[in-house]
Amino acid sequence: MPDNRPYVEANSRQRERLRALVERLSDGELSGPVNEYWTVAGVLGHIAYWDSRFLVLAEKIDRGEPWVAGDAEPDGDWLNDSTRPVIHAIAPREAGQLALRMAEEADARAAELPLDRLWPGDPDSPISPARGEHRGEHLDEIEAALARRG
Repeated sequence: MPDNRPYVEANSRQRERLRALVERLSDGELSGPVNEYWTVAGVLGHIAYWDSRFLVLAEKIDRGEPWVAGDAEPDGDWLNDSTRPVIHAIAPREAGQLALRMAEEADARAAELPLDRLWPGDPDSPISPARGEHRGEHLDEIEAALARRG
C-alpha cells in the first residue's frame, strides 16, 4: 500500500484552527452555549475525548492486537450523551487545553501509524487517521454559535 497521507495536512490545519480558537476565547466565551446541550468548552472536551479514543486504540496497533467488536464506535448518541456531564465538569480553560493536547498527540500518531491498520486501508479498523474532519465539524459549530452571539 502506498504511503499516501493527505489527512496529515488537513489534521494540521484543523489543529491550528483549534489552537487559535482556544487562545483567543475568554473564559466567559468558553463557558457559553453552542446549543441546548453543549457549551463551547464542552464541545472542546468532546473533541478531546474522541482524539483520546483514537490514541487508546492506536496502542492496540502498537501491541499488534487485532480489532474486536468492542472497539467499534457504538451506534446512537448514548455515548456522547453519557459523557456530557463528565466533560462539562472540566474547567472551561482546561477543556480547551486538553482538546489541543489530545489533538497534537492524535495527529502525531495518525501521521506515523501503518495505513493497513487504519480505516479505510483496513475496512475493519475502528479508527480513521483523518482527525481534522471531526474537529472541523465541531469548530464550525462553535464559530457559528459565537457569531450568533455577536
